[in-house]
Amino acid sequence: MIVILGTGGTIAGTAQSASDGVGYTAAQLRIEDLLAAVPALQGRRLEARQVAQLDSKDMDFETWQRLAAAVQQQLDRPDVAGVVVTHGTDTLEETSYFLHRVLAPTKPVVLTAAMRPATALVPDGPQNLFDAVQVAAEPGAAGVVVAFAGRVHDATQVRKTHSYRVDTFESVDGALVARVEEGVVRQLGRWPVAEALGLGRIAAVAGSWPRVDIVLNHAGADGRIVRALLNEGVDGIVAAGTGNGTLGKDLDAALREAERRGVKVVRSTRCDAGPVMDMPGLLPSAGALSPVKARVELLLDLLAR
Repeated sequence: MIVILGTGGTIAGTAQSASDGVGYTAAQLRIEDLLAAVPALQGRRLEARQVAQLDSKDMDFETWQRLAAAVQQQLDRPDVAGVVVTHGTDTLEETSYFLHRVLAPTKPVVLTAAMRPATALVPDGPQNLFDAVQVAAEPGAAGVVVAFAGRVHDATQVRKTHSYRVDTFESVDGALVARVEEGVVRQLGRWPVAEALGLGRIAAVAGSWPRVDIVLNHAGADGRIVRALLNEGVDGIVAAGTGNGTLGKDLDAALREAERRGVKVVRSTRCDAGPVMDMPGLLPSAGALSPVKARVELLLDLLAR
């Protein structure tokens, strides 16, 4: 049995014209409608449930909590081999990393999405959904992955890298988990594993998540944004630095002041790929995590505190 959980997104979006690939409204169709558009899945042992119905640019903590609980509930069923989550592309990399860290499942949890709405002349959602089901049903598959445009990405590596192309997602260090070719999963790397933080990390939070913001280093960056965040009671800051997480002197000084005042600060990079080296005398590194994934990691760390 494969369970498919719907959350909305472009894959469930509609436009007034089939030739309109950008002026659509996301999250209009139910998960049952998406399945009906994939005849090749008819007759498969599938269950479909709607967890949320939103544009993923509006993803929020409450939906993350509800989704994590729904995924775990299905994984706990002996008859369920894997779970598929349909999602929007905008924040898919954050949701996938969140589920990876909280659940770290031994069964496959496969997120998929689309860059074109369901009403497009050639929608990409049906193929992506079909592929995601194949990955979820693959013997030996495990962990949180993203199945998109025929490729399977590790939740820790996947990033959205293009605003329009249908193959928008990349594994930033190039290490694909698998490819899906004519419905056949060809494994290339290892399925992701991690130590699960558990639902308890987020279960007790009721509208009181820590506030963690991202600030960007750029030409002329200073500390005014950091000081404004301090006035707003920020709990954590991810600095998206240039290159190897480098920061202009004024921004660096403001972040160090925030750290002295009890705010948790980590450095990531605004580069598309590559780690930030942890070096003596510098603010702590987020490693190879992108700024948005470093934010998820910092949120979960602050919840534990």
